[in-house]
Amino acid sequence: MWATLRRDVNSFFARDPAARSVLEVVLCYPGLHALWFYRLAHWLWVRRFYLLGRWVSHVGRFFTGIEIHPGAQISPGLVIDHGMGTVIGETAEIGEDVTLYHNVTLGGVSLVKEKRHPTVEDHVVIGAGAQVLGPIRIGAHSRIGANAVVVKDVPPDSVAVGVPGRVRGHDAVLPDPGDIDLHHDILPDATMELLQALSARVAALEAEIAELRQERERVG
Repeated sequence: MWATLRRDVNSFFARDPAARSVLEVVLCYPGLHALWFYRLAHWLWVRRFYLLGRWVSHVGRFFTGIEIHPGAQISPGLVIDHGMGTVIGETAEIGEDVTLYHNVTLGGVSLVKEKRHPTVEDHVVIGAGAQVLGPIRIGAHSRIGANAVVVKDVPPDSVAVGVPGRVRGHDAVLPDPGDIDLHHDILPDATMELLQALSARVAALEAEIAELRQERERVG
């Protein structure tokens, strides 16, 4: 237990340059507080103290503005940066060293009592305001852009942006596969790519039409 708590604190130091001291992180980081409330609530939940687990979760939500269902499965190393408005559903699964920014939702899209929330693999970064919905899988070392709405699986080492989320290959090579890519500002512009492709196609068609006109004039 102490090793897990120590890793929780160290994770904030590794991914937040604003962290100055252990005392500051322990006292002033609501993402860390929410995670510790969750760990207590989850401990109660797996021992079938469902109501007490939900109550502890509710208290954590009141103090931090972050809602984590006690039934979620969260591995060590999660960082919820700022975190206000973040929601993690009951059947969500989060791998190691994942980073979530504020107002992220790992939500469900079904009323059926089964797996209905996302699975987020190791070393994933999800930008502010992103909505990841349904029993989908976000592959390891992927990035979800801010305000993206992701409703389909994202392969490992990919980037998802837009509404709905469009997937592209990872556009940055990490020096070490264990490193965490926090550059969620470096994202492809899927709309611009589409417009550029359409513009190129229109230019090619116009050139082809011009050639046909010239050929017809010569024949005429």
